[in-house]
Amino acid sequence: MGTHRDAHIVWDWNGTLFHDVDAVIGATNAAFAELGLEPLTLERYRELYCVPVPKFYERLLGRLPSEAEWELMDATFHRYYTEHRVRCGLAEGVAELLAGWSSAGRSQSILSMYGHEELVPLVRGFGIEPHFLRVDGRTGPSGGSKAEHMVRHLGALTGVAPERTVVIGDAADDALAARHVGARAVLYTGGSHSRASLEAVGVPVVDTLTEAVAEAERLAS
Repeated sequence: MGTHRDAHIVWDWNGTLFHDVDAVIGATNAAFAELGLEPLTLERYRELYCVPVPKFYERLLGRLPSEAEWELMDATFHRYYTEHRVRCGLAEGVAELLAGWSSAGRSQSILSMYGHEELVPLVRGFGIEPHFLRVDGRTGPSGGSKAEHMVRHLGALTGVAPERTVVIGDAADDALAARHVGARAVLYTGGSHSRASLEAVGVPVVDTLTEAVAEAERLAS
């Protein structure tokens, strides 16, 4: 793994470490059904998905959802997702990649826009929590950007320099959050975005998390 012992990875959770894309698509389509919208395929979802989430809904409705519509769709999404996430697991090779990064003396953490109270026990249940300096989920309303959460997350980590930090995630917003704090980013195609939309952000794009970790090592060296 090399000798750059002070390199740090901030991992995204949903669609990155946690392979939950089937639950996400199902939850999205359940939310859409509340407004009479047709279901999306995975390919179409990846073409259209963006943050903040109300803008994603605008692409399908032709307008921003009303406050009442947003609250209904958001509640439906989270209810369906909570029911179906139990059938989801870690992405391929995650346990080995986390252990390898830690054994090389490097640090890592999780920052997710999934609710903090739900995230922590989920990570703990997979037995991987000891690999992380910190596990932070979203606090406050859902649907926003990760940038300000990233400021707080890195600010709470002792001895982690933004310029030696690489954010690994599956969404364009992960790269924007990294840029906001002066960190680097690697984007992974296994989650919410198409390769084309990820490549438009201007950071490295990979198809496996093994490649993502190798790229993170290169960027942080």
